[in-house]
Amino acid sequence: MVEKAAADFTAKRLVIICLTGMPGAGKSTVASSLKEKGFRVITMGDVIREEAMRLKLDLNDTNLGKLMVQLREEFGPGAVAELVVKKIDSTLMSKRNGDNAVLIVDGIRSIAEVTVLNRVGQVRLLAIHASSQVRFVHLKDRGRTDAPLAQSDFMVRERRELDVGISEVIALADEVISNNRPTISQLKANAFEIVMKWINSSKLNS
Repeated sequence: MVEKAAADFTAKRLVIICLTGMPGAGKSTVASSLKEKGFRVITMGDVIREEAMRLKLDLNDTNLGKLMVQLREEFGPGAVAELVVKKIDSTLMSKRNGDNAVLIVDGIRSIAEVTVLNRVGQVRLLAIHASSQVRFVHLKDRGRTDAPLAQSDFMVRERRELDVGISEVIALADEVISNNRPTISQLKANAFEIVMKWINSSKLNS
């Protein structure tokens, strides 16, 4: 009974803003801007990188991609989201004065992951969209160890994301922001406006 009451409290008080979109669309930019405004951010890619480091794997695109697929095959399509849930600690539940706790989860790739997070909070799904050409440039420019070196590498990564089910998540998003033409400041402002709208709405409904 105590566990059920705690779960009910969590689901009522925790708002989970999930960011989705194809690689390089601008999710990390949005997540970083929200973190700068004081929001707690958990990046699903970082969760996979932590697991790769635990397994002593090189942090390249091939290894990380294989590990992502392996986790889902071994533990189910919501496996990475289950690792995220383990990171949700009591500090997020300690809000007072009627405020809901808010968590940003960057990198949702499947409906199964949304289902997992729905168990512990009120989920809102924000998709960031950009053309393949724009995304390829973004990935190369950010210079991470898993960045594609050529267009062929990029297409392999695209197919892997689509096979996981990301297109369905994007299609079912509550809001979509285009990152084809806006400046970075516009992208950040648009995302913040949507997030605040959802937070204010959750306060009215809690």
